[in-house]
Amino acid sequence: MGLQEDFDAAAKEATDNLPNTLSNDEKLELYALFKQAKEGDCNTAQPGIFDPKGRAKWSAWNAKKGLGKEEAMQKYIEYVASLKAKHGTK
Repeated sequence: MGLQEDFDAAAKEATDNLPNTLSNDEKLELYALFKQAKEGDCNTAQPGIFDPKGRAKWSAWNAKKGLGKEEAMQKYIEYVASLKAKHGTK
């Protein structure tokens, strides 16, 4: 399979097979790599102080600034695989 197909498969795996018990840091890393792979550099304004969840997600994505889409896809695929191994999912 090509990189896009592998990425799509990893995204489906993350949605369908990873446990709901992932730490917030693990969820934020998944989110940031996914957004970077799909949209590139963060292109939205930082959410306000009364939206801590939105700010955390924005900060995680913004930290990936400069990472190419293909590199982000590869890192996402590898991260999903590492989480599957860590959490003992198929």
